[in-house]
Amino acid sequence: MSKILYISSEAFPLIKTGGLADVAGSLPIALSEQGEAVRLLLPAYPQVMQQVENSQQLAKGNYYGFEVTLLETHLPNSEVPAWLVNCPAAFDRPGGPYVDNDGQPWHDNALRFALFCQIAVDIALDKLNLGWQPDIVHCNDWQSGLVPALLQPFKERPATLFTIHNLAYQGLFSHQTFSDLGLSTDLWHPDRLEFYGQLSFIKGGLVYADRINAVSPTYAKEILRPEFGNGVDGLLQHRQKRLSGILNGIDQTIWNPATDPHLAANYSACKLAPKCKNKTALQKQLGLPVDAKIPLLGMISRMVEQKGLDIILDAMAEIVKLPMQLVILGSGERHYEMQLVKWANNHPDKLNVVIGYNETLSHQIEAASDLFLMPSAFEPCGLNQLYSLRYGTLPIVSNVGGLADTIVDANDLNRQNKMANGFIVTEQSAHALLTTLRHALALYQEPAAWEKLQLTAMKGDFSWKRSAEHYIKLYQLALADRDQTVA
Repeated sequence: MSKILYISSEAFPLIKTGGLADVAGSLPIALSEQGEAVRLLLPAYPQVMQQVENSQQLAKGNYYGFEVTLLETHLPNSEVPAWLVNCPAAFDRPGGPYVDNDGQPWHDNALRFALFCQIAVDIALDKLNLGWQPDIVHCNDWQSGLVPALLQPFKERPATLFTIHNLAYQGLFSHQTFSDLGLSTDLWHPDRLEFYGQLSFIKGGLVYADRINAVSPTYAKEILRPEFGNGVDGLLQHRQKRLSGILNGIDQTIWNPATDPHLAANYSACKLAPKCKNKTALQKQLGLPVDAKIPLLGMISRMVEQKGLDIILDAMAEIVKLPMQLVILGSGERHYEMQLVKWANNHPDKLNVVIGYNETLSHQIEAASDLFLMPSAFEPCGLNQLYSLRYGTLPIVSNVGGLADTIVDANDLNRQNKMANGFIVTEQSAHALLTTLRHALALYQEPAAWEKLQLTAMKGDFSWKRSAEHYIKLYQLALADRDQTVA
């Protein structure tokens, strides 16, 4: 058994902006069920504190001139302790964890997450006298990237693992910010935290962590190439022997069509027929023509370039002519939102767009849809294609990252071998997307063939138990690497 400090800037159901929250809300529980002693460290945002009924103060201190208390509660529906960094000056504010109500990054994000990292370091070194020192510190994305760098000088430090959830977000700030944070001047070097004249939080993890992993095996390979490496592919190539990829899992109790309380009708691989009731219920709810036989295409996504919005919009004039309906849920860049809403207003019988985040509706879309649209330009892992497989909703995806690791194209050979579970878009273009979509719609007209694809999809094992076992092995490698480094 290892003691693990799991550090994340968000965790479902306490606070969520994306897939990181789903991972941080599930992996610690799965690790705990495997016998590991896990503590989740999370900022005490107001959205988090509103859900905390009982907490106790573990420690307090002063960081960057701010009074900070460390509170203990539990990750909901689990026995995993959640330690909350309670600093009202840094985290008690309206808006989201990283941006204000206007969608602009908080001006003091570097300070906020440097403070978060400093407290993590003090916990890791038992400077807060908690009587609990981790063997492993597991950091996630740039918000915790400074932790491995700050721990590096200490001989008695824990081993460190840094997980890359999305290399496009690196936590870049000015040299003045580096100075203002009081970081050691030794760290200002291209081989350390400096990135073309800027402070890079993520390089703290990429340079100093004992082990680095990405959230899928294919993404771990892709980020070694310039087109996916976001300027740090050379560094990752240098550390390639310490880099691996572990596919994310999903919470199969929350995402289970047989028991999902959000659905109009529950169903399973053994009893698939009720699935169509979810389609007609959603059509009625959203004001689409109610027709159980028409194919329904769902999409739940951040509305950003990464998610393939450009090729979808380029293809939209043809998509609305196809014999199908499309439901899109999400939010993001305003110009994407406005264009999609305009298309929906002009074609209300074919397209419905809901701007925002709605957990209940996301479950309903997964269950109601026949196909799920996810033509990402890059995708570190992706979770929605896994939810879709679980719900017998066949994904249409690009052949990148975790999508390539989880979706097997419904070509003739794969269907004969009973391996096919979705559809692959062969290139990032409107033409390729339409070609794949037309192929999927043609197969939809063959009920027996379609049901075979659904059953193959629903049989996949994407549980966190499998992923947790891989992480435990990776922790052991990190410990061995730490021992070599400090020897």
